[in-house]
Amino acid sequence: MTADTSPSSTGGRLGLSGKLLGLTVAFVMLAEVLVYVPSIANFRLNFLDDQMNRARTAALALDAAPEGAVAEPLARRLLKSVGALALALKDGDARRLLAVSDMPAEVAVTVDLRDPVGPSSVIDAFDTLLNGHKRLARVVDEAHGQGEFLEIVVDETELRRAMLSFSGTVLMLSALISMIAAALVYVALDRIIVRPVRRLTATMVGFAAAPEDASRIVVASGRADEIGVAEAELARMQTEIHDQLQQKSRLAALGLAVSKINHDLRNLLASAQLMSDRLGTVADPTVQKLAPKLIGTLDRAIAFCQSTLSYGRAQERPPARRMAPLAEVVEEVRTALGVAPHGRVGFSAAVERGLLIDADPDQIFRVLLNLGRNAVQAFESRGEPDPDRDQIRISGRREGGVVVIEVSDTGPGMPRKAREHMFEPFQGSTRSGGSGLGLAIAAELVRAHGGSIALVDGTIGATFRITVPDRPIDLQARARQRASA
Repeated sequence: MTADTSPSSTGGRLGLSGKLLGLTVAFVMLAEVLVYVPSIANFRLNFLDDQMNRARTAALALDAAPEGAVAEPLARRLLKSVGALALALKDGDARRLLAVSDMPAEVAVTVDLRDPVGPSSVIDAFDTLLNGHKRLARVVDEAHGQGEFLEIVVDETELRRAMLSFSGTVLMLSALISMIAAALVYVALDRIIVRPVRRLTATMVGFAAAPEDASRIVVASGRADEIGVAEAELARMQTEIHDQLQQKSRLAALGLAVSKINHDLRNLLASAQLMSDRLGTVADPTVQKLAPKLIGTLDRAIAFCQSTLSYGRAQERPPARRMAPLAEVVEEVRTALGVAPHGRVGFSAAVERGLLIDADPDQIFRVLLNLGRNAVQAFESRGEPDPDRDQIRISGRREGGVVVIEVSDTGPGMPRKAREHMFEPFQGSTRSGGSGLGLAIAAELVRAHGGSIALVDGTIGATFRITVPDRPIDLQARARQRASA
């Protein structure tokens, strides 16, 4: 079962595109609000400044009349053009009331346009919006050569109405700008981000449903941005998963085939073992010399068939460790490889005299045999082996509580690709058709002894160094052995 990421599966929830559109509108509106706050304060000051400019013109006319000889109707018209209820001029110590329409009631607030514009103008603007209905205000400004200052008394109702109209216009424009900006941002981001992400999501869901289908692997668009990198990495990851699944499927089929072959091969080897037992009754000295080795080899082959290619279905049995002469194991390896003193491949052993290794000799034999067989196959891959050129050397020495074994050859060495997957099954083969199981099994057996195996750099051909540490001494068991003795 896989999740459906189609639009219909969201159950009415707001998708990524809808969230993007909503956030864009909200952010643009927030920006408009931040612009509106100083704008409304500036609109109020401009409105009052315009009134004061008209008041200066009216004051010139009223002040020019001798002894205030301006008719009352004219004075009212001048005040109406200003939008004021009263107009006064202060000149020196004298304060003259130039015109008044009706005796105004108590003035609620005073606005001094001579003060520098600051944060208080914003507070005053919102105060006018909230409380300016039918409220009187005294406005004071420079007289510009007519006197010390000029003042008027105005009803803030008209100012408040103009501010509300301005606010409505700003709101409509902000909404329009927000929708246009949101639409443009939405279209751009939808094409640049949302659609590629939706495509990646659909590809991941489709690949999860059938990872064995190579056609469901995402095809990278080649973009140079983060989405392009994500596409490339997803394609690489899906390809690796697909290849691993293919490999595991082949391994499963191989394991089944090997189980069937192993069953029949074990029966054939058992028959061969029964026939080889009769060789012990032959009086020929050569047969008497070779028969024990042949029987031992068949015994080992039958035991080996019992766990052939167990790498993919079970673990190797724990090593039955004991102190065994390493030289004898090396000689068995030489015999199993079929390397005669004057054969096609040269062989030499350099094991310290009397060296004992604390290990399972059968498993160490398998380790050395796999390495030796790999060397012989490397020789054969470049033509007919030449004993003067193609040499295998096994050396052994003790370094404290660790036995060090080196298996070296004069072959072509291991290519770089094989080094990268050296001890991985079906990955580290150096020849066409090889399974790469030899090194994988050798590494598993060495690790079961608590040791290590590694390729030594800077040598002719290939040299593998194996370390097998002795088991820790059980002091209590040794004390019990001494007590029982």
